[in-house]
Amino acid sequence: MIPLGEIRRARDVLEGVAVRTPLVRLDVDDGPEIWLKLELLQPVRSFKIRGAGNAVLQATDDELRGGVLTASAGNMAQGVALAARLRGVPATIVVPEHAPQTKLDAIARYGGRAIRVPYDDWWEVLVTGRYEGVDGLFVHPVADDRVMAGNGTIGLELLEQLAGFDAVVVPYGGGGLISGIASAVKSERPDVRFYSAEPETGAPAAATLEAGEPRAVEYTPSWVDGSGSRELISRVWEHASQLLDGGFALPLAEVADAVRLLAERTRVIAEGAGGLAVAAAVSGRVPGDRIVCVVSGGNIDPAVFARILQGESP
Repeated sequence: MIPLGEIRRARDVLEGVAVRTPLVRLDVDDGPEIWLKLELLQPVRSFKIRGAGNAVLQATDDELRGGVLTASAGNMAQGVALAARLRGVPATIVVPEHAPQTKLDAIARYGGRAIRVPYDDWWEVLVTGRYEGVDGLFVHPVADDRVMAGNGTIGLELLEQLAGFDAVVVPYGGGGLISGIASAVKSERPDVRFYSAEPETGAPAAATLEAGEPRAVEYTPSWVDGSGSRELISRVWEHASQLLDGGFALPLAEVADAVRLLAERTRVIAEGAGGLAVAAAVSGRVPGDRIVCVVSGGNIDPAVFARILQGESP
């Protein structure tokens, strides 16, 4: 688990950088209460500003002498770019070639430089923390204690915002989000159950939980670009495996339905990863009477969102 003291320290560091996001109830016809933690209302439209901000703002001037480097599908990139701008240093972001243009445009808007590479090359940067020709502090999007502590500030807010919730569903990309949130919540409410949500096009957490041992899976890039991968990041799984009570692999059509439902019932625009937890909750897969869904981000390509509103599954 991430130490509660580090999560509380992160909340102080993030004062004025990340916002306290609202927790609202989803209007559903029947079933359990479903509550939405709307992280898409952060300054970069995703929870990533919490982890990126905590890591970069706590870094020393010497650590930042060469700027900042990260590997990201887009949301962490925006958080790192904004945090680097606040520190007055350059940010270089290596992105997979399937990253949506809307996220690349946002990286540039925050002053970051994006380098587009094939998925395998991007994964290598993620694993090694290096990209040839680029110096600077590597901020891992998930396997960084300061990043996970920043993510954990969501858990502190949940404990203050809602009493009696018995389950939390969190989209699983690399595991840093659920590790941070669950560390904070379970420190005071060990009875709360945590579940991961992934697209079925790449769900190693669900496969590993089912098998009882680490499993790699087939991975197909999709419009749910903020979640899903071939394999787990072992260092993060050491945390997540102690905190997870189960996991779900969601069909893309159900995720599209969830994104559409959020737009219709709450008038918020969620990206694919942001719809994963809601897809799991409304399907009846998640046990519990009061379920919190982390809506992680809203950086969806407008053309994709338009197709979803028309009833399609991109």
